[in-house]
Amino acid sequence: MQPEFAKKYINVYLGLGSNMGDRAAQLHSATQLISKNIGKVARKSHIYETQPWGNTEQEAFLNQIIMVNTMLSPRELLEKIGKIERELGRERRRDQDKWGPRTIDIDILFYGKRVVRDKGLEIPHPELHKRAFVLAPMLEIAPDLEHPLLKKQIDELFMECADESEVVMLDIS
Repeated sequence: MQPEFAKKYINVYLGLGSNMGDRAAQLHSATQLISKNIGKVARKSHIYETQPWGNTEQEAFLNQIIMVNTMLSPRELLEKIGKIERELGRERRRDQDKWGPRTIDIDILFYGKRVVRDKGLEIPHPELHKRAFVLAPMLEIAPDLEHPLLKKQIDELFMECADESEVVMLDIS
């Protein structure tokens, strides 16, 4: 373990999504709690309305990507995200649809340039390059960011993405 003075800030990219209740308010509350408990929110994409992924029999999502400067380890970050999701009403049950409706969903997309494959934690997010609702807002705030496994920048991944689901930038923040 590093001594406290040796820790460095890491840029992490988090994907936020909500399709229950006041979706925009949920994203705003999540961003505030992330700023308070995880680190400085350095960049935010616009909010996008997107079709649901996996289970299309539900309301549309609002999605947003934020870049956060944090000193937390990947595992600490995951734990704090879980607490924030629970605080905002997210319930995770084993019998629940993996792609079901949710008040808030926060995914770790990137943790600097690190690759993490650990129980219950995969960074970069293993599906991000297949999802337009992730790539469109990522393209807005980090087009030159390189995926550490695929060795392609976000703009390249966006152009190659086969996901044709609708992603609409909204004029709200």
